[in-house]
Amino acid sequence: MLDHVLGLQCTICGATYDLDEIEYVCPRHGDDGIVDVLYDYQLIARDTDPARIASDPNFSIWRYLSLLPVDPEATRRLAAGTVLDRVGWTPLYRASRLASGLGLQHLWVKDDGRQPTASFKDRASAIAVCKTREFGYSIVSTASTGNAAAALSGLCAAVGQRNVIFVPRTAPQAKIAQLLVYGATVLLVDGTYDEAFDLCLKATPEFGWYSRNTAYNPFMAEGKKTVVYEICEQLGRPGRWLAPDVVVVPVGDGCIIAGVHKGFKDLVALGWIDHMPRILGVQAAGSSPLVDAWERGLEGWDMVPVAAHSVADSIVAGLPRDRIKALRAVRESGGAFLRVSDEEIVAAIPVLAQGCGVFAEPAAAAAYTGLVKAVEGGLVGPEQQVVVLATGSGLKDIATAIKSVGQARIIRPDLADVRQAIQG
Repeated sequence: MLDHVLGLQCTICGATYDLDEIEYVCPRHGDDGIVDVLYDYQLIARDTDPARIASDPNFSIWRYLSLLPVDPEATRRLAAGTVLDRVGWTPLYRASRLASGLGLQHLWVKDDGRQPTASFKDRASAIAVCKTREFGYSIVSTASTGNAAAALSGLCAAVGQRNVIFVPRTAPQAKIAQLLVYGATVLLVDGTYDEAFDLCLKATPEFGWYSRNTAYNPFMAEGKKTVVYEICEQLGRPGRWLAPDVVVVPVGDGCIIAGVHKGFKDLVALGWIDHMPRILGVQAAGSSPLVDAWERGLEGWDMVPVAAHSVADSIVAGLPRDRIKALRAVRESGGAFLRVSDEEIVAAIPVLAQGCGVFAEPAAAAAYTGLVKAVEGGLVGPEQQVVVLATGSGLKDIATAIKSVGQARIIRPDLADVRQAIQG
């Protein structure tokens, strides 16, 4: 059933486990013992290749079932004819005007705001829903600043799966509205995201729920890595994939950048791409513990919680849960971590929208802001092929979008006012 999955490996001590030996983390390190999913690449290469994938009529993350840790047949049955079967295969736009303004020749924006619940987090949540059913849980739960929760509740609604969501009460109303409309049991925590996360970790074993929590559940990065498969397939041609030179990723808990790294590692191991792209992680200045750790040469287990705040709520984390994998992603790929201010993030929202038509929430705009800084700092050359990962729709945070451009002008129903407005 999952013959291509060899097992799980602790990111701290390297201990390996069979799939049924542990459920979430390495028991030697408690909740910090994040594990990796290991694959039999020879078996995968025997069973599939880019040419066979190109012939698959299913344009979703499930076209990559042979590289995912889910039961293929059970997943197909569960997803068939539902929103779950529409996760992934988001557009990759060539952003020529933005590239020209930055002195670049090749720039693309991967628009994951086009997912069913309007954020990248659908990729992980789709895997979570499938594993919930595989393991026989009646309820799945997660903590989130909003997007992961919306993704989980929306995909659960698609297949009638009960779910309980923990979010800080300060989450944007648009995201809370999504949860309630999808029918989730929503618990607004009077505290930070990190406090909501810790409470969720305590609640899941207490009440017998399945945990979708970022990093803690090793399968979440596996869902997120599918964005890499799509990028390489979309940049290439049928049967031959192409990797970019640089990928720019907004970073909060670190699970997205960990998934991006895992996806490229898979493809290098399979021989489907010829190099590992450099991965640039971008954090908001008010929530940049990974940038600090990278600059100081710290390991993930050396990091301590910090007070975190930013207008980019989706990437606010005082102690990133996938910090070990996130640091590894940047270091092993020869990349870098960058910090950007809230003012720069807000200013980037209309630049990205008017430059290529992608309306991004603050966290997604942070990635573009990071690219600007990377170009200014000489980290990205003019001839390199660059992909910016836009992780969520601007409709998630209308209040900040309005701040970035101001209010529209009000006129009387009179042509004279129209003329004055146009000329003024």
